[in-house]
Amino acid sequence: MADVVQYRLERMVEELDDLERRGIFTRAEISEIVKQRRKFEYRLKRPSPLKQDFLAYIDYESQLDELRRLRRKAVSFQSGEEKKKKKKSISDYAGVAKIVEIYRLATRRFKGDISLWFKYLEFCRQKRNGRMKKVLAQVIRFHPKVAEVWIYAAAWEFDRNLNVAAARALMQNGLRVCPNSEDLWVEYLRMELTYLNKLKVRRVALGEGEGSLVRDQKSVEDEQWKDENKELFMSLDDKEEKDKDGSDVEDDDEDASERVDIFKEKGSNVLQAIYGGALEALPSSFDLRRRFLEILEATDLAHSDDIRNTILSDLKRDFSSDPDYWNWLARNEMNGCLSVEFPNPQMQKAIQVFEEGLQTVTSSSMFEMYIKFLMEAIERSNGDDSSDSTGEFISHLISVYENADGTGCLTEELANDYVSLYLKLGRTDDALKLVEKLCSGKFAGSAKLWLSRVSIETRSLSSNSTPSKADLHSTFDLLSNALKNVPIAESESLWLTAFKIFAEQKKYFDKLVEMSILSVAKGNNGSDPLFSLASVVVKLVLQAKGIHRAREIYKRFVALQRPGLVFYKDCIEIETNLASQGDKDSLRNARKLYESAVASYSQDVELWKDYYSFETKMGTSETANGVYWRARKTLKESADFVVGS
Repeated sequence: MADVVQYRLERMVEELDDLERRGIFTRAEISEIVKQRRKFEYRLKRPSPLKQDFLAYIDYESQLDELRRLRRKAVSFQSGEEKKKKKKSISDYAGVAKIVEIYRLATRRFKGDISLWFKYLEFCRQKRNGRMKKVLAQVIRFHPKVAEVWIYAAAWEFDRNLNVAAARALMQNGLRVCPNSEDLWVEYLRMELTYLNKLKVRRVALGEGEGSLVRDQKSVEDEQWKDENKELFMSLDDKEEKDKDGSDVEDDDEDASERVDIFKEKGSNVLQAIYGGALEALPSSFDLRRRFLEILEATDLAHSDDIRNTILSDLKRDFSSDPDYWNWLARNEMNGCLSVEFPNPQMQKAIQVFEEGLQTVTSSSMFEMYIKFLMEAIERSNGDDSSDSTGEFISHLISVYENADGTGCLTEELANDYVSLYLKLGRTDDALKLVEKLCSGKFAGSAKLWLSRVSIETRSLSSNSTPSKADLHSTFDLLSNALKNVPIAESESLWLTAFKIFAEQKKYFDKLVEMSILSVAKGNNGSDPLFSLASVVVKLVLQAKGIHRAREIYKRFVALQRPGLVFYKDCIEIETNLASQGDKDSLRNARKLYESAVASYSQDVELWKDYYSFETKMGTSETANGVYWRARKTLKESADFVVGS
């Protein structure tokens, strides 16, 4: 390995001598360069060099070459030869050649790393060292199934090499290998239309036509304003008068329009041909057809309206059962529309599209998209001071919510938004009626809706400093009903709300504690939920009643089957904190909790580690060794405990 590194360094002698002779680097700097290169070369000659080793070497050489270039300019400026074209020497080419060689070694080592290949290609494109075609051929050979490679190669041939035939051949070969790539089909169409536009622009420059294939993007408001103020515009030529004077000008205009239409016809034919091939290769891709339609609307082609209608009819035929299609179609009707007034024709058309979509696809996702569209319109109308259509939007939005509820498509999220809408509007009674109906129906197990109902009905309690017994009793009954219906794994917010409301009411607080023990007993299925009700109750009792009452409660939870590992750890933490303050009872209770925990979770390595660490700090060497050997015996197939110990 040392001989190979020494040989590679000796090959750099001529380059380094040239750098010193021209005064670009000093001898000390060249010694440092050799030292760094030797370090990088040894890294590359390891049995298994890393990709980062190659990239670090490339980064160093790139910075070194940039410094060489700046130093060369400075030396030329000082010698007064900056305006003379000085002959290049070996050091001017050696830096790029060195980086290319490192890239070659890296790509040979990591052939499957496509990002590394693209870095290599970008370097060759920037430096223009004449290796681009060779590297592209290698990338295509190793990664023929990557569509981005074909697109990159075709773009280089089209933009840099100005070889349209080669770019077209690469695109067509890529489509044969990757027929299911949407990006490849779209970029192929863009390339062909761009080429036709260049031909047309060249003919215009020769005085044989006018315009281009790029459509002038104007908003609806601009067109309407221009039509209303025609008298403000004056033509810069006298075509109208000349047309009246003779017919020769008309004939010339007709000939010119015919010549111009040739490119529009060709562009139209190209788009239809590529669209047909893409449709055959990807018949189920909605996004591909949408992108084709965007390209069509951005270009000025012959029969563009017919092609657009064809694409839209194909979309409706194949995707009429997809809610995303109706959402896109409705939003497409609003393109270029700045006004959100409800009588606006474009807004009405978009709403009609959604209504038609609901008749075809009656689903929750369809209603979610429709409601989101209306909410965005309401936000825009609120931001527009001149808009008075917010009330009409809100009434229409409520009717959509009612339709979703009536058709059974109301999801939990939509139901929660429905209630929130009434609350934002200040219609508390309507919100309460709605949430009562939802909680007594299909959303009886929804924690969010129950929480909304509780928050609405307990507003009177928060406003009164001393709530009546009847109010407290009704609130407790409401929370009890909610806690019985909502699964324990999803009821964290409800339990916290209940304990917060009745923190000062001893009678109801004790009832909640008893309910929590019963709920843990019923809901215990052997698994550990993310929410530990037992742990929350013990902490709340500790804050309200003290450690003795908390111990009574957690002992009742421990008596249940597998109350949860989180519960054990929290209780152990409470007892450990007290034991560190000298409480002997806490030390004994912590050991009991650990014994109960390892009995239920005997294969938990972290639990055994915590137990061993506890005995090491709080116990004796004898108790710590006892825990250690018990863990070794229990965890036969796990070496984690041995390593961690």
